[in-house]
Parts: sequence; structure tokens; C-alpha cells
Amino acid sequence: MDDSRDRDRVLVGVDGSNSSIEALRYAARIAAALGSPLSVATAWTFHPLVSPYLSDSWSPERDAEMVLDTAIESAFADVPPPLNRAVLIGPAALTLIEESAYSAMLVLGSRGHGGFAGLLLGSVSAACAEHGHCPVLIVHPRRQQEGTRGGPDES
Repeated sequence: MDDSRDRDRVLVGVDGSNSSIEALRYAARIAAALGSPLSVATAWTFHPLVSPYLSDSWSPERDAEMVLDTAIESAFADVPPPLNRAVLIGPAALTLIEESAYSAMLVLGSRGHGGFAGLLLGSVSAACAEHGHCPVLIVHPRRQQEGTRGGPDES
């Protein structure tokens, strides 16, 4: 992102996971309700064991752009709301924490593509919740169990 970042924006981090796509949909509703700009970001970095010179045809930045485009398309089909897109270089948690300093809210899915499936909160969302410079909203997937309307306290 650049120095003209809108501090009233709702920033959502996406990695292409179902959880991040649901977070994107939720962030769009929040941004619309608040009359705030919506910014959608994904971060990329070279894996420490992979040489950036390994292949002339492979570009992790291009892959990140495709992840971002696919997430937006999955969330909104052919009619996305007005939004700003950003593909940022750097580790996801650190990059989103930095960007949160220029945001009114950061929205993330509870689980991304990495880590252990049994964990309730992913490492990126946990780090951002702990160290973010603005309110951080973690979107958990809705339970689709028959006979339940909401969380565990509702009958």
C-alpha cells in the first residue's frame, strides 16, 4: 500500500481459504454499513528454503495476485463492491500488523491455509489480534448443523 492510505478503511486479509473469503464478505458488509472504504490485501514472501532464482517462469507475486482475484470473485461473483486491492510483500502477520496502523479495522478469517486443522485460531489471526494497531475482527465459520440457529448458547 502507499502513504495515501485511508485511515478509515476496513482492511481484510485474504489467503484464498474459505475462512478468508467469508471474512471478505463480512468486511464488505461492515465497510458498507460504516461508509468506509474496503481494502483487500494478500501478502507473499519467498519461502526461506526456495531460491527466488529457481525459475524464470514462476512468480510468487503473480500467484498472490491470482489468489486475491480468485478470492474476490469467490466472495462476490461478478459484482464486487468498490474496493482497493493490494498484493504486499512480506510475512502475512507482520505485513497485516503494519497495515493495521493505517486502518479503522482489520478483518481476518479464523483459519487460513496453514497450520493444524484442529486449532481454533490460525497463527496469522492470533498474531494480528495480539499486536494489531486497530480493532481486529476474527470471522469464524458459521455452524451448519441442523436444528441449531447460532452458537452453543442458543437452542
